[in-house]
Amino acid sequence: MPLDLDAITAIDVHTHVEQDSHGCFALDQELLDASEKYFHAGQDRTPTVASIAEHYRARNLAAVVFTVDAPAGTGQPPLSSEEIAAAAAEHADVLIPFGSVDPHGGKAAVARARRLVTEHGVRGFKFHPSMQVFEPNDRDFYPLYEAIAELGVPALFHTGQTGIGAGLPGGRGIKLRYSNPLYLDDVAADFPELTIVMAHPSVPWQDEAISIATHKANVYIDLSGWSPKYFPPQLVRAANSLLKRKVLFGSDFPVVTPDRWLADFAALDLKDEVRPLILKENAIRVLGL
Repeated sequence: MPLDLDAITAIDVHTHVEQDSHGCFALDQELLDASEKYFHAGQDRTPTVASIAEHYRARNLAAVVFTVDAPAGTGQPPLSSEEIAAAAAEHADVLIPFGSVDPHGGKAAVARARRLVTEHGVRGFKFHPSMQVFEPNDRDFYPLYEAIAELGVPALFHTGQTGIGAGLPGGRGIKLRYSNPLYLDDVAADFPELTIVMAHPSVPWQDEAISIATHKANVYIDLSGWSPKYFPPQLVRAANSLLKRKVLFGSDFPVVTPDRWLADFAALDLKDEVRPLILKENAIRVLGL
């Protein structure tokens, strides 16, 4: 059954697949434990595609699902984006698959990105610069952005603080500076036809993210990874005014559930006409649904 936009109440643009059908995990146990402690996540930390579909279908929500192909930063073999796309296709009434490729893969990464869209039906790509250990504005990665732009799908980049490695000695070697959103200002300027979504409140660079999303027509912000009651006040003001068509509902499931996020979102002081934009309408436009 295809996605019925009239039947769903919101689109969560940021959910993680943490376990595949073979029992393999996206993160090792130390990183899983650290992120669970950081987010105070009490629910299942390693959902499969099928369990995510069940969770969202029960709530009349749709979800973008993805993994992060990040062996450079985690040392962990990645889950298969191809398998995630195939599993999501079995739940097309609620799931929208994104792909992930290791940007260090050069021409092979470009070719794989093309196949993921043309052969496997992914609707966008997820990058996590801190976990994937790359500066997004390095021109070595520009052929990959060029391909994604040609394919006409968005690229979603983690920005700001990350719970992965949080509290561990040296943060397990994961460096926050790679996720400064200012790197993406260069990418947005050099690829104006590429839709870029900056994931999360970009603390400690929130003002930079707001500035970029205001200045670049092709840049958006998703609100995942934080309970809305903790959003920086300048982000709430921007979402309620000049960025009302540029911000998107995202939870960061499973570490933040849609139930928790939506309950706290309902308490934000937002204009009535802004809420449906954030919850669904902006995502429909960004995802080309």
